[in-house]
Amino acid sequence: MKVLVFGSLNIDHVYQVPHFLRPGETMDSTAYSRNAGGKGLNQAIALARAGQDTAFAGAIGPDGLFLRDTLMEAGVDTRHVQVLAAATGHAIIQVEATGGNAILLFGGTNRMITREMAQSVLSTFAAGDCVLLQNEISCGKEILQSAKEKGLRVALNPSPASPDLHAWPLELADWLILNEVEGEDLTGASQPQAMLDELNRRFPHTAIVLTLGENGAFYRDGHQQLHQPAIPVKAVDTTAAGDTFTGYFLASVLAGKDPAFALRIAAHAAAVAVTRPGAGASIPTATEVAQKIL
Repeated sequence: MKVLVFGSLNIDHVYQVPHFLRPGETMDSTAYSRNAGGKGLNQAIALARAGQDTAFAGAIGPDGLFLRDTLMEAGVDTRHVQVLAAATGHAIIQVEATGGNAILLFGGTNRMITREMAQSVLSTFAAGDCVLLQNEISCGKEILQSAKEKGLRVALNPSPASPDLHAWPLELADWLILNEVEGEDLTGASQPQAMLDELNRRFPHTAIVLTLGENGAFYRDGHQQLHQPAIPVKAVDTTAAGDTFTGYFLASVLAGKDPAFALRIAAHAAAVAVTRPGAGASIPTATEVAQKIL
């Protein structure tokens, strides 16, 4: 069984700043780095480092070839990464002293995924395989529908939140993994329990994972609700925390682990990631996570 991450590849331009820029403000950054990123890339690396057989589908420009190399070095199958004659997607990331981040995205080649490209990729996977999607590429709705038609399982991380998500057939997702911002956008509720109740009412056959940062994470399905506290650490950079959590959680449940264990290992993996700078580079290996749990 293989997981296909059909997602984004970004060049991350990361600036360390005393505080997030205010409107009209000009400020010197204290450090700069260029990193491999994109929610798709980060989640694929997390899956692979968690021990899951992982493939990636997406698009880059000639300026983003190092992103494909980064995936390959992590053990991800990159045969479905296409190189287009356009600029690779990128992100401008501010990281303040407490580790919090603010991110501005440019879609680039991530927004050039076509229906034909998606169908060609999905035709190489079989019923029982799994597709992991986010909301940083074009044709996400069509990929979700086509994957289910082919008998694939789908995990959806509806991030970033956007109005078009309300038109997606979210009830087709087997897992919906989202944070408070996305939960409020989809439900209109402001409290986590109200979000869980509404999501479960609307999507009774979908397992819901709601991440709450320092307040941990909830799991909800038609039979149970679980809570996993956050692991206390001193955060350096939270950029890939949610992506690390998503990859490790999904790898665990696909390996047959119960949701409580999957939440626990995902929380520990995310806790390691936030103690390191960068996105993909901060994601720990399964051995590192196991050492934290023992």
